[in-house]
Amino acid sequence: MSMTVSRRLFMAGVTLAALALLAVPAFARTVTDSAGRTVEVPDTIARVFAAGPPASTLLYVVAPEKMTGWVRAPREAEKPYLQPAVRDLPELGRLTGRGDTLNLERLVAAKPDIIIDFGTINDTYRSLADRVQAQTGIPYLLIDGRFENTASALRLLADVLGVKDRGEVLAGAAEAIFKQVDTVVAAVPTDKRPRVYLARGPEGLESGSRGSINTEIIERVGAVNVVEGLREKGGLVNVSAEQVIAFAPDTVITLDRSFFEGVAGKPAWAPVPAVTNKRVFLAPGLPFGFIDSPPSVNRLIGLTWLLHTLYPDKAPGDLKAQVRDFYKLFYQVDLDDSALARLLDGAG
Repeated sequence: MSMTVSRRLFMAGVTLAALALLAVPAFARTVTDSAGRTVEVPDTIARVFAAGPPASTLLYVVAPEKMTGWVRAPREAEKPYLQPAVRDLPELGRLTGRGDTLNLERLVAAKPDIIIDFGTINDTYRSLADRVQAQTGIPYLLIDGRFENTASALRLLADVLGVKDRGEVLAGAAEAIFKQVDTVVAAVPTDKRPRVYLARGPEGLESGSRGSINTEIIERVGAVNVVEGLREKGGLVNVSAEQVIAFAPDTVITLDRSFFEGVAGKPAWAPVPAVTNKRVFLAPGLPFGFIDSPPSVNRLIGLTWLLHTLYPDKAPGDLKAQVRDFYKLFYQVDLDDSALARLLDGAG
């Protein structure tokens, strides 16, 4: 979710509500969402609309058969890492996030039984959910997207969608990953933990201030996010090369391959310790980012990857086997050697 709300949402009228209300099932049950809202949902839910990228990823791992479409259609490079049945679902746009693109007529035409959003819970999103639900008649659930809430979020959505057993399995796996991270990090003295800069974009000059949902995975794995205080409540920020030099990170994680491949030749980055010591790592991103993009369930495998990348002598198990297991369980795809090699190319 993000703070942007399209003005189009205010323009949909009574006609939409009347049309949508005709489709509401006679039987319903009550669910309390993460915002404390009481929402009436159908007993049987077959079609779900995800309001933004984090919700889309959550829905995909819990119940891909119930997806009405994608916020953004998968790229060709991403499709082999998704179940065949969902690779060519339509791109419907988004209600929340950067560049919201959906109008309510298209939302209603998709005929979802329910709308879900996964991310920040505040008055802005609560108001949006109430307004869209009132205008369309489609139940709208808000699910807390804090990283620490991942297991609870998986259980909540799975219960609502009638796939409780799958939710329990996924939640248990999420809890095991967090526990493994805590065990490893607890053995690393505070002054031995890496100082990390997250480099976003082709120039590497977009990052997340400490506390941002975009970088919380760095802090969750025990590392120090060197970007602090540039934005009061976290969030993405733009910095200068001089600021990065002053941050003096010993490790850089980037999401951008062009930056990864070119940073060693950029004079402005030469004084950065991470560049000097060749500790710049490219985070995998197929079909979803390991660190961010979106900040959703996909970050669980990012935690495992960061554990091996930042603490190679302490992380237990074989990274490649762990990645295969995660993709099998969460994304329900088998990675052959070629797919695994493409995924981890440049990642360490």
